[in-house]
Amino acid sequence: MSDVRIDRVDALGMITLRGAVEVLAPTVESVLGLDLPDQRLMVTAGGRAVLWMSPDEFLVICDHSDAPELAARAMAALDGQFATVAVVSDARAVFDLQGGDPQAVLSKLAPVDFAALADAEVRRTRLAQVPAAFWRHADGYRLVCFRSVAVYVQELLENAAA
Repeated sequence: MSDVRIDRVDALGMITLRGAVEVLAPTVESVLGLDLPDQRLMVTAGGRAVLWMSPDEFLVICDHSDAPELAARAMAALDGQFATVAVVSDARAVFDLQGGDPQAVLSKLAPVDFAALADAEVRRTRLAQVPAAFWRHADGYRLVCFRSVAVYVQELLENAAA
C-alpha cells in the first residue's frame, strides 16, 4: 500500500449558491467578505472558501456550525433575486488525501492533467463513474462527492492507493 492517507472529513459546512454572477457577487462579498472566484478557481480567507463549480454555481466551504446562519444571511441578501441558496453539508462526503503521492492515486481514477492544475484550481470530474470535485489542500488534495456514494469512493481511493 502507498503512503497516501485517505481520511474522511466530517462536519464541514457547505452551501451551494446558484444564480448569475452579477446577482451573487454582492451577496458573497457582504456575507462572507470574499469575491467570487474566476472560472475553475477558488478564493479563501478566514477559514472560509468559495469555489467556482460552473458558470452559475459556487460552493461555499465553512465551519459546519456556521453554514445555516451564513445561508440565512445569503437568502436575506438575495431576497427577490433569481438565485438559490442551499445548505448541502450533510449531502456531501469529503475526503483528504495526504502524504505520499496523492496525485498518483487521483490520476488512476480521474482524467485530469495534473501538470496543468493550478494551485487554486478546483477540478470537477469523475472518479470512475462518480461525479466529484477536488482541489489542492494542505500537502495533498481535498475531494468532495455525494454522500450516497461515499463508501464506493472511499473504496476506489483505497484501491488506487494500494
